Amino acid sequence: MRGAARVPTVDALRPIVQPPAVRSRRAEHWTAHVYLRRVSPHLTRRLLLWGADADTVTWLMVAAGVLAGPALLLPGLAGALLAVGLGQLQMLLDCCDGEVARYRGTASARGVFLDKIGHYGAETSIALALGVRAAWHDDASWAVTCGALLALGVVANRAVNDMVHASRAVAGLAPVTPDVSHRPAARGWSGAWSAARLLPAHRLLHSVELTLLALVAALVTTAAGVPATAWLVGAAAPVVAFVVVGHVAAVLTSRRLR
Repeated sequence: MRGAARVPTVDALRPIVQPPAVRSRRAEHWTAHVYLRRVSPHLTRRLLLWGADADTVTWLMVAAGVLAGPALLLPGLAGALLAVGLGQLQMLLDCCDGEVARYRGTASARGVFLDKIGHYGAETSIALALGVRAAWHDDASWAVTCGALLALGVVANRAVNDMVHASRAVAGLAPVTPDVSHRPAARGWSGAWSAARLLPAHRLLHSVELTLLALVAALVTTAAGVPATAWLVGAAAPVVAFVVVGHVAAVLTSRRLR
């Protein structure tokens, strides 16, 4: 483990904590590709100088993500803007915890577990809060049920990926690698998979996208005086059900379980 007193400059730190395998991996969120990986080494270096370990950074990530939900309960644009900020902070800290672990050589199963708590907790919190926000501020009591269904779907969709890894481990198969195709083997399913990729609704179920949609809804409500958050939750609930069913079908017809 390297000491805080010898932390290199940001330029020297970047190739250590962001090797090519990290920068090019398919699972990376688009915000990391576009801007967060450019910013994260600056915060990572500061965290290392403060003596923070990877698990501490991950707990900060968990807190930022989970608090994005309660932030949405604040009325108007203020709540939506705060939620967006917390969602962005969550993803930045999600970059930093891995970078701290790589620098210190402390990557562990515990860290992966905590990371999953952060993402499950954030997305569930935001989805539930969207329903409550719509009920409180748009006078749409039915939106609480839709928010709960949205939260259930978000959790189920994320769990499908984890079930793939668990199933392969129990069956004695090697972990999924980037070269394992997600495309269904059957021609009919492959065409449906390609069509779904043109409209990636599943990407709207992550914390960043959910908070951005909440902000758009708040802007529409402010400008037009319509219950946009209620509309958002009402539309998202059936969409997430479709996404989960499609995700399960895609896994069962692909090579990920072979």
